[in-house]
Amino acid sequence: MLIEPRWVKFVDTVNRGVRRLLAALLFGMACMTVFVVVLRYGFSFAHVGLQEAVTWMYACLVILGAGAALLDRDHVRVDLFYGRCTSATRRRIDRAGILLLLLPLCAVAVWTSLPWVVQSWKQLEGSREAGGLPGLFLLKTVIPVAALLLGLQGLADLIHRPGADVDAGQRAPNDHG
Repeated sequence: MLIEPRWVKFVDTVNRGVRRLLAALLFGMACMTVFVVVLRYGFSFAHVGLQEAVTWMYACLVILGAGAALLDRDHVRVDLFYGRCTSATRRRIDRAGILLLLLPLCAVAVWTSLPWVVQSWKQLEGSREAGGLPGLFLLKTVIPVAALLLGLQGLADLIHRPGADVDAGQRAPNDHG
């Protein structure tokens, strides 16, 4: 039996927490969308800040959801050849994908977004729209955070899914969640 480092369990726990937070955010986004539509078409009132809030929530859902999707093996993969491969070959493909594609992409995303995010924080950047939301710097911070969470989840998968049943799309039996 493989003993997992504590940080692997911590990364899984964080991404599970993010997943729960995003589920609540999705519900809030749906309610706010209905509210925006009722205001706009029922009362002829458009509120730019509310519309931006819905857009920002959606951005957070998409970007932060990547780590949770990888945790649950709900991510998209191109199954042209993958579907015909043996379980061992699929594990090799998954490992190669994490090492050669996912981790370098996450590193580039963090590296290139940090100066941009730091500059945004220095300016306390807000929306360019009149009546827009003031905290654009917070939304920009989501980019390196999400890339870091996704990269850490990829590393965690390399460590604690060495014998996962890829055919069933399940995590290894020692997955504690």
